[in-house]
Amino acid sequence: MAKRSISFPLVLGALLLTACAAQDPVAKPSTQDEVQAVRDFIEVGALTEVKKLRTSSGDKTEPIDEHFLIYEGRREAYLVEFGRRCRELNDNTRIVPDERRSANEINAQFDTIRGCRIHKIYALTEEEINELKNIGEAPGSRN
Repeated sequence: MAKRSISFPLVLGALLLTACAAQDPVAKPSTQDEVQAVRDFIEVGALTEVKKLRTSSGDKTEPIDEHFLIYEGRREAYLVEFGRRCRELNDNTRIVPDERRSANEINAQFDTIRGCRIHKIYALTEEEINELKNIGEAPGSRN
């Protein structure tokens, strides 16, 4: 009888481990995986780093994760990398003012977006923007 009570918890534990290991393959990758994928994209694509970008009133931003965002101006687009996790990108309840040295440009190392210091800025092409927007997704997952 003692063997039976010991084997049941072992079997239950094995089933739980199997269930955890067999997660949905379409599930969103972890934030750390996404960050590494973007860093790999920068390195493999040999993206050009710039020190500043020009701004205007119609510009828009789209966060990739808490470390990167895509900044789209009228004519150019950029990948902005923060020096730390920028939780403020997704936290719309906390309003953090931007710091700018100039009203018409954003400088790496000096300025902020949503209170997060910009570490690096990379120039992007239209193709690179599309790839970055789909980073971390399985092929065909948007169909």
